[in-house]
Amino acid sequence: MYAIIATGGKQYKVSEGDIIKIEKLGKEAGETVTFDQVLVVNNGSLLTGDQVANASVTATVVEEGKNRKVVVFRYKAKKGYNKKKGHRQPYTKVKIEKINA
Repeated sequence: MYAIIATGGKQYKVSEGDIIKIEKLGKEAGETVTFDQVLVVNNGSLLTGDQVANASVTATVVEEGKNRKVVVFRYKAKKGYNKKKGHRQPYTKVKIEKINA
C-alpha cells in the first residue's frame, strides 16, 4: 500500500514505515503531523480524485535539521566580479505511521 502526498510544494510517494525529508514544518521531534492533501492511494486498487477526498497520512517527526551546503558562485568574465555564497536548506525528517484511506 502506498500514497502520494503533497507538502511544501512537492509530491512524495510514501508507504507505512518510510522515513522521508520534507520542507521544514517547525515541529518538535516526537510530534504527530497529518497530511490531508493526498493525491493517490493504492491499496490493491488505485484511488484518485473524489475517492481520496477524506484520505490522510499520519506521520511522526523524527528530527529537524539542515541539508548539505550548496555553494552559489556568481561570476562575470573579464570584469573582476565574483560573489561566493552558501546555502543550507532546512528540512524536517518524518516517519510515515499510517495511511488512512
